[in-house]
This record gives sequence, C-alpha cells and structure tokens, in this order.
Amino acid sequence: MGLQWELAKKYLHYYFTAGNRHDVHSPFVFDLVEKVLRDKKKPAVFREIEQVRKSLLHSAETLQVTDLGAGSLTNAGRERRVSDITRHAAKPPKFGQLFYRLIQYFQPEYLLELGTSMGMSTAYMAKAAPSATVHTIEGCPNIAARAGANFKALQLQNIKQHVGNFDTVLPDLLKELPRLDYVYIDGNHRSVPTLDYFEQCLTKVHNESLFIFDDIHWTPDMEAAWHIIQQNPRVTFTVDLFFIGLVFFRPDMKVKQHFILKY
Repeated sequence: MGLQWELAKKYLHYYFTAGNRHDVHSPFVFDLVEKVLRDKKKPAVFREIEQVRKSLLHSAETLQVTDLGAGSLTNAGRERRVSDITRHAAKPPKFGQLFYRLIQYFQPEYLLELGTSMGMSTAYMAKAAPSATVHTIEGCPNIAARAGANFKALQLQNIKQHVGNFDTVLPDLLKELPRLDYVYIDGNHRSVPTLDYFEQCLTKVHNESLFIFDDIHWTPDMEAAWHIIQQNPRVTFTVDLFFIGLVFFRPDMKVKQHFILKY
C-alpha cells in the first residue's frame, strides 16, 4: 500500500507539472508531440488487438508461471489466472497504441522487446511494422506459449519469440542482429538488470535508435536507473511520460535535454 501511495503522489506531481507542446523548443520533439503523442486516430487494428485483450480479461484459464522479475521471491512455478496476468502485467491500451504510432512514425526494421507477457504490446508493435521483425523475449515458457496463441489469433507472422532468462537469451540474440532500431525493456523492474540490458543493447545502437523503458518511476530503485540512463554519454535526449521513458541518441541534438511531457 505504501508503494502504491508513493507512486500516486509522484503521478499527481507529474500530472500538474509536466509540460506540453508549448514548452518544447526542439523542432524534432515538437513534431514528435504533434504527430505521435497527440494523434488520436484509432485504426481498425486497435480494435482487433483489444478484442483479444477483452477475451483474456474474461478468461478462466490458469497457467503455471515461473517469475524471474522484480517482486518474485522464488523462481518456482505458481498458478496464476490469465486474466490477472493480463490485468496487471500487460501495458494499458493507450501505451500499446503509442508504441504503434511511434513505430509507424520512425519505421524501425529491427525491433526488440524484453518481456512478452500476454503479447499485447508485441502485437501493437508487429501490426505497426508488418515488413519488420519483432524479437520478443519471455522468461516463462507457459506465458510465452499463451502469447504465441494470441499472435496466431491476430494472424501475426512477423514476431520471433525467444524463451528463457534475459541474462542468457539476450547476449546470443544480440549477436544475430545487425543493429537495434527500437527496443522496449519491460521485463525486470530492478535497476541493476535494467542497466545491464541497457548497456548490452547499446552495442547495437545507432543515431536513429529509440529505446523505451517501462515503469521508470515505479520504485526509487527504478528512478535511479532512469537517471543513470539519462546521463549516459550516448544519450542525447529523453522524454519522461511518467509510466514510460523514451531515450534517443540523435547527434543533431547539440545539448543534452530531458523533457517531462504530459501523455
């Protein structure tokens, strides 16, 4: 309860102090706000994905889950409802839809997601870039299999699933990829692993890459990781949307800047 209350207070502070497009003086970031953050269009693919989410939220199905992330005291399997996993682990629709718009806007070719869960965000990413490949890593085999069924239901052919601990799967996967255009890290909400994955992915970064970090204000530990990421010499600017953070590496930004914007 204490953690939730602290997060609520942080969100209220963010809500009343975050800037908008009138506070942005960078042409690149202004365009990002106007063409992506303020875009309210709802393509038909949104309804398709949300229908799958709705069925998951009403499902009575249970899975034996191996939890490798923060909050887990043991890696032993435990039974969880698919509806609960979807409700608590899947990102809300507005963020999946933001990922869709970001991908449509930047047109990445090599996409990586750490933390598949039920695959809702993955589906938005794959629908946004049908000619690209979305690589997604999930630690729990049963969750990965259930996500795979969701991808099949959505007729998604451009997702490549990888199952296992990020610490062992990610290094081998990075060897296969020529570069990383888009990375979404949503699998282990602790600072040390998050920073480790960030450093590993930096080996494949380029000027046009976009990294997205989930739950950057979830705990003081994650906030500390976010601040370290912001100060990395390769990072030229970041956008804090409270629940997620966007990280850019564009050299045309002459001065390092960090924007806190309302979304």
